[in-house]
Amino acid sequence: MTPAAQVARITRALPFWLSLGLFPLIAFVAGQGGWWLILMPLSTWWLFTGLDAVLGLELENADPETPDEQLFWYRLVTLVWFPLQAVTIFALIWYATRAPHLSTAEQFGLFFGVGVISGTIGITYAHEMMHQKNRLERWLADLLLATVLYSHFRSEHLLVHHRYVGTTRDPVTARYNEGFHRFFPRVLRESLTSAFAAERAMLARKGKPWTDPANPFWRYWALQAACLVAAFALGGWMGVALFVFQAFIAVWQLELTNYIEHYGLTRRHLGEGKYEHVLPRHSWNAAHKASNWLLINLQRHSDHHYKPDRRFPLLQNHSDEDAPQLPFGYPIMTMAAMIPPLWKRVMNPRVREWRRHYYPDITDWHPFNKGLNPAPR
Repeated sequence: MTPAAQVARITRALPFWLSLGLFPLIAFVAGQGGWWLILMPLSTWWLFTGLDAVLGLELENADPETPDEQLFWYRLVTLVWFPLQAVTIFALIWYATRAPHLSTAEQFGLFFGVGVISGTIGITYAHEMMHQKNRLERWLADLLLATVLYSHFRSEHLLVHHRYVGTTRDPVTARYNEGFHRFFPRVLRESLTSAFAAERAMLARKGKPWTDPANPFWRYWALQAACLVAAFALGGWMGVALFVFQAFIAVWQLELTNYIEHYGLTRRHLGEGKYEHVLPRHSWNAAHKASNWLLINLQRHSDHHYKPDRRFPLLQNHSDEDAPQLPFGYPIMTMAAMIPPLWKRVMNPRVREWRRHYYPDITDWHPFNKGLNPAPR
């Protein structure tokens, strides 16, 4: 490869590396305290919303057959994220519990910012890597999820969500008219139990009990326990409280994203517990350029469900005809989701139009609206 070609590849990947700027930024705000702490949400949600307004949409698609070796500079940003995130979390626990200029409120304000990093970016990168066949990437995904105490997300996402998306057998498909504040506690409860049930069922098919060492929940629990022990060793009980708080903020952001990705969308039930194949129409999409840089093309969600192991730079944009489109990128849509009347005013007419467009023959949506499963489990 010529030097010019290598530079071109690096240049194309560079926008996805903007997220690394969050690490020096949070180190800076930790040293300042006070109102500087609001820079973390401002630099993610609001900055990238503003950039979306300026930069517009990215509608071009990369060649989906591009080999992995040409994607090195894209993959590298996800590979280096875990050590950077882990060092940041635990170094700030040590620092914040000893810094005289940080009040208790400021300590939690700082770790709100840490949760913005570990949720907005860390879980998104874990999601990318858990879908790959490479053992290193899968391990890095597990390690990232342990730092937010949400390790079961891997089992739930791979074994439940991708199989049952758009049906009421999927806990994280938000029902029509279900506000986020009802969705969030429901999904926290149901995603854990469905993930464990899915792993237990896989072991049972092999003639093994859930207690078998092959159950990944043993690994999940061990990694999460190690994180809690490290937080206690570095900051005592306050260190544990700060660690758990940032984990909660991270999970809140993850489930906000899950909420908007499939809100009100359903797959046709074919009878006998079977549903139509997952199609691009079963995910909300956003082609906004800057927020796709921040979220490594997560907003091209229809293509992700079509080809779950397709690496993020190769995810394809789907047109309005093939997939429903959000009016704004994920950052502003997740903020709208926190205000259910606003969310329903914006999204419910779009869901109804989606139904008229894709399923004009279905006149009774009552089972889907009420969250009832028309098929036997």
